[in-house]
Amino acid sequence: MASALARGWGEPVLCTDALPERAQALAAAVGGEAVGSNAELARRADLVVLCHKPDQLEPVAAEVAPAGRPIVSILGGVGLDALCAAYPDRPVFRLMPNVAVAVRRGVICLAHRPDVPGQLRDALVALLERAATVVPLDDRLMDAATAAMGCSPAYVAYVIEAQVDAAVRLGLPADVAARLVTETTAGTAELIAARDHDTLAVRRMVTSPGGSTARGLAALDAGGVRAAFQEAAQAVVHGGRR
Repeated sequence: MASALARGWGEPVLCTDALPERAQALAAAVGGEAVGSNAELARRADLVVLCHKPDQLEPVAAEVAPAGRPIVSILGGVGLDALCAAYPDRPVFRLMPNVAVAVRRGVICLAHRPDVPGQLRDALVALLERAATVVPLDDRLMDAATAAMGCSPAYVAYVIEAQVDAAVRLGLPADVAARLVTETTAGTAELIAARDHDTLAVRRMVTSPGGSTARGLAALDAGGVRAAFQEAAQAVVHGGRR
């Protein structure tokens, strides 16, 4: 995700990684520099974006916090309380991006405390909007947002894959089926957005009573598609526990 964000921003960055060659590859791709340590990065950066594993919060903070820089975190499952405890006395922002930021069509949910400086918040939003639609969100809803948009690119890819497989079984060449389904999915997303996100209106545009689309939708309902997505959301937020 760090790489996807950097590519979406499209400007040089300072970066570190436990695998130095990975940081060097990112710096070569987007410009900037792979630096030798988290502490050095924090000293030189205007703000620090945390992209490490959640269980590394405390050891990384021990290196980064002394520089006093504003903090932007994409650590999954780490709320503002924990972030502010690790990085006291400075602005802290929590993000939940999805991987489509790499092609500047992502979504980023943004949470922060009410007392963050407005000028800094606006500058950060302007930076994020280069790569994504930015949605302000209460911190307590970030896990639900993960289920709705953080995991969604994988779900959409999975659904496209299933449709392509079905089309191939009907005789379409795999490359043709993939192009048909992928382009249709992209166009449908644009159409839904143009209809103010009214999915029902778009379904009604396509579905005539008793027609082929109606039969296909009935088969999807019988196959439990809605229930499967509900189970997926529960698994993301609650580990499958209700």
